[in-house]
Amino acid sequence: MKASPAVAKSYAKALFELARERRQAEPVRAELERAAAVVADDRALDDVLGRPWVSSAQKRALAGEIGQRLQLSPLGRDFFALVAAQGRADHLGAIAQAFRDMLDAEQGRVRARVRTAVPLTDSDRSALSARLSRALGGKQVLVEEVLDKSLLGGFVAEIGSLIVDGSLNGQLSRLRERLTQG
Repeated sequence: MKASPAVAKSYAKALFELARERRQAEPVRAELERAAAVVADDRALDDVLGRPWVSSAQKRALAGEIGQRLQLSPLGRDFFALVAAQGRADHLGAIAQAFRDMLDAEQGRVRARVRTAVPLTDSDRSALSARLSRALGGKQVLVEEVLDKSLLGGFVAEIGSLIVDGSLNGQLSRLRERLTQG
């Protein structure tokens, strides 16, 4: 079943408020992402947690045991067990994303998905992050790099709905456009 963004956001908001109140937002974010990765990577686990004939108590117990193995905090373990018991384990990835977005917004961070033809060096990544930060009014920019072999060179940064095209492909396209317009 496809995760509902509204459902994911409501679970994430409830967890975020509790984690923030307990000053555990960053550790809980990491735990939530680990738990989501385990469910996403283990098809059998995802199937069991998604079956309607498996009781809520069994799902809660299984999630609690997995949370224990993952060394989740009590809050993380309880949340994972609650989500599993409610039959929403397939939403964990979307919940983790919504939680991360809330935490980033609170801390003045944005994430830039940067497509490049070749891997960025540490200095290139830092320079790009600083430049994007200035363009976004000083917000901290976290660069998430993706290799894209279709690019000839340069980069394309996606920050929410904003796209910064510094790729050679984009420059050639703009040049072609100017030349055809006269």
